[in-house]
Amino acid sequence: MLMSLHGDASAKPATPLDKPIPIEVTAIPIDFDRDDPSRKQFGKLIFRSGLNLYAKSRHFGGFSGLVIDPSGDSILAVSDAGAWMRADLTYNGRYLNGLSNVTLGPVLGANGKPLRSNAERDSEALALASGDTRNGSAYLGFEVEHRIAIYPFTANSFGPPKGAVPLPSSAKRMHENQGIEALATIKTGRLGGTLLAFSERLPRKGGDLQGWLIGGPTPGTILLKPLGALDITDAAALPDGGIVILERRFRFSEGIQMRIRRISQSELEPGALIEGEVLLEANDAFNIDNMEAIAAHRAAAGETVITLMSDDNFSPFQRTLIMQFALPDGPVLAGPRVD
Repeated sequence: MLMSLHGDASAKPATPLDKPIPIEVTAIPIDFDRDDPSRKQFGKLIFRSGLNLYAKSRHFGGFSGLVIDPSGDSILAVSDAGAWMRADLTYNGRYLNGLSNVTLGPVLGANGKPLRSNAERDSEALALASGDTRNGSAYLGFEVEHRIAIYPFTANSFGPPKGAVPLPSSAKRMHENQGIEALATIKTGRLGGTLLAFSERLPRKGGDLQGWLIGGPTPGTILLKPLGALDITDAAALPDGGIVILERRFRFSEGIQMRIRRISQSELEPGALIEGEVLLEANDAFNIDNMEAIAAHRAAAGETVITLMSDDNFSPFQRTLIMQFALPDGPVLAGPRVD
């Protein structure tokens, strides 16, 4: 049976991993435009490469949060079944062609044991607080039991948590299944040290979507102008101090849609209503799935590379995809809307 927007809890692994395990991941190359593989520009982004990922583990999938090493050589991801994955990325020149040294493991609770109940393990957002993808600490956002926890991690462990970020009082209005969905740590510029957070959909009067600037020099509420019926599903800090926001809509009667918006740091002011710049819009006429995770890094050539992953909801009818787009430095001619 096909699953709802948030997936079917019964499709998730009923029990967590007991410990980290190495896994083999098979990667099949994909093109963004199935009908015209030679096409590379989509909106304001240049498609680099994409992979359809498979692994023989029932814990592989459901990836909802993602960070990438500044070098672009490794990733750390979390699933909405309370698992984490660390992997090295392999390239053929600039083109992603596989994952190696892949480890899956359980997210630990305060008691040092793997999170077990669906209510407590639904991790949806990830942002680095310090370190890199192999060793450091991260902010981890959960829904159902809404919270942002601070997790130390190594290459072979994730937790127990060492504290929490207090949620703003307005976050109490979040729906059970529309909790903290996007986290991004801004490390450069005037907002350095700020944690940005958005729920999946928390409208204010008038329909604008509420988010928060937490900590940093100018904390407060921000508002995102909705463009259609897409929901916020992740965010990532850009090397220039701005952010990108990933949005998607998933209805079996309508298909899948996704959007990436860029928000400049100058727009990120407490109380501001932001709209940003649309970098890409696409529907499932193109090679997308339930796109839920986004990360960004600066490539050696200078362009910003945006990495996306999909949440397959642990469904045989969906896929775990990873793909990369380049946002060249300087002005980019607007490409056509992809739909």
